[in-house]
Amino acid sequence: MNLHRRDLLGAALFSGMLVAGTRTVLAQVPFPVRGLRIVVPFSAGGVGDLTARIVAAKLAERLGQTVVIENRPGAGGVVAAESVARAEPDGYSLFLMSNGTAVTASLFKSLPFDTVRDFIPISTLGFFDIAVVAHPDAPFKTFAELLAFARANPGKLNIGSINIGSTQHLAAELFKSTADIDAQIVPFNGTPNLIGALRGRQVDVGVEILAPVLTQIRGGALKALAVAGERRSLVLPEVPTALEAGVNGFIASSWNALAAPAKTPRAVIDRLQREIAASLADAEVQKKLRELNIDPRSSTPEQASALLASDIQRWSRVIERAGIPKQ
Repeated sequence: MNLHRRDLLGAALFSGMLVAGTRTVLAQVPFPVRGLRIVVPFSAGGVGDLTARIVAAKLAERLGQTVVIENRPGAGGVVAAESVARAEPDGYSLFLMSNGTAVTASLFKSLPFDTVRDFIPISTLGFFDIAVVAHPDAPFKTFAELLAFARANPGKLNIGSINIGSTQHLAAELFKSTADIDAQIVPFNGTPNLIGALRGRQVDVGVEILAPVLTQIRGGALKALAVAGERRSLVLPEVPTALEAGVNGFIASSWNALAAPAKTPRAVIDRLQREIAASLADAEVQKKLRELNIDPRSSTPEQASALLASDIQRWSRVIERAGIPKQ
């Protein structure tokens, strides 16, 4: 080996050792050393936003760093998701993922990111019910009576939901197909308008997340006929599930999770997962979330990833069956 080749080999070995040493040093840097941000694809004050804020407060306490909520509503959550997907994969920028993220992946023709490949779900935060509600003076008093009414009056039942492509709208489509009923779905621009239509008897029944209509139910202005979860609601245990009424397949619930950009080091993901799980196990956090009708549940990254993939497939089938055009 001549001197020149030996010098090149030595330089290459030194360079490799330097890179390896740098990686070792970076791996040993403690996390976190500065504040974190959680980008929320909803406006302030909604269930998703409140969930993030409740968990963030405890997470900040456990991490010893600030955790700031950054609200970026609109565009089906695309803007919020993209900002995190393109962020440095260091664990300091997190995204409040939800079942709406799975809907967006199924509803849009193209996205500026890949929902599955560009994120690492860290842990679920909570699950909340979707309910079938009606006016107290509706001609049906139970979910079974609603089904009987729909089948005796094909094409006459109006089911209210919010915006086309929302989880609630797709849940209404899922209800219609799994119950095998001929009904019209009427979308409204937001929950307040849907509540007004239900109270004014402009629609026969509504499919909505339980939390924002809970006050109306407790006040007697609306009546919950069923919930679409696998088990009864924590706050309305007297209301049956659709499964109990024999509508197999009508299972729809909303959920939230925290996710990080892909390529975030596994050690950082594991630390965040542990602290999120511990935060959700805190008695005060559980109390605050349950008051919002949120069932606090953490998960492993693998479980959260499986939930996301499963929901993308399920809502994609609902969108295709309902003939909803992709945006």
